[in-house]
Amino acid sequence: MKQIRFWFDVISPYAWLAFDRLPQVLEGHSHAVEYRPLLLGAVLQHWGQRGPAEIAPKRDWTYRQIAWLARQQGTPLAPPAQHPFNPLALQRLALACCPAGGAPNRRVVEALFRHVWCSGGADANEPQRLAALAAELQPPRYPASAEVKDELKLSTQAAIARGVFGVPAFELEGRVFWGLDALPMLAAALAGDPFFDGPWDEAAAPRPAVTRG
Repeated sequence: MKQIRFWFDVISPYAWLAFDRLPQVLEGHSHAVEYRPLLLGAVLQHWGQRGPAEIAPKRDWTYRQIAWLARQQGTPLAPPAQHPFNPLALQRLALACCPAGGAPNRRVVEALFRHVWCSGGADANEPQRLAALAAELQPPRYPASAEVKDELKLSTQAAIARGVFGVPAFELEGRVFWGLDALPMLAAALAGDPFFDGPWDEAAAPRPAVTRG
């Protein structure tokens, strides 16, 4: 059985679409999925990137594309009232729902994603909604505890150290697959596609390039 690590931040609609699609894509492969929360903002800052919603025309395209993709794959989608928003409380809640050093299960992660992306236009950080979600999940640890805060920081740092630069990201045998559209590639790797025996490394060989000062 092969282990897949799914790096996510509920702020990303593509992460929600990938999460919902993942079981169908991996059907027939022997695997186990570990769900690992991170803070996308910190990852983008580390690599010197901006989020899609921070660039006006890219934001418009993103919202249009996710609406189309959701219809294509049959995933429910009703975006939150504000986006982007601060996902800190929800990412901490994910970790609070598991023992120290553990990872949240799929039920917890699905509840978090649905809270954001199946909200019917509600505010993802509205206090009463957050309280209701916590009551539903009944986390054994306090989400705002120093322990949980530190775990989320460490999880984000671990993702960066592994080469994660965005979400959704899937880690398999030391390789990182990025984005919803990488799911078929991930399935091919699980199936033993020969591309991953050599061409994978060759394709990313360094090439002389112009760099911006």
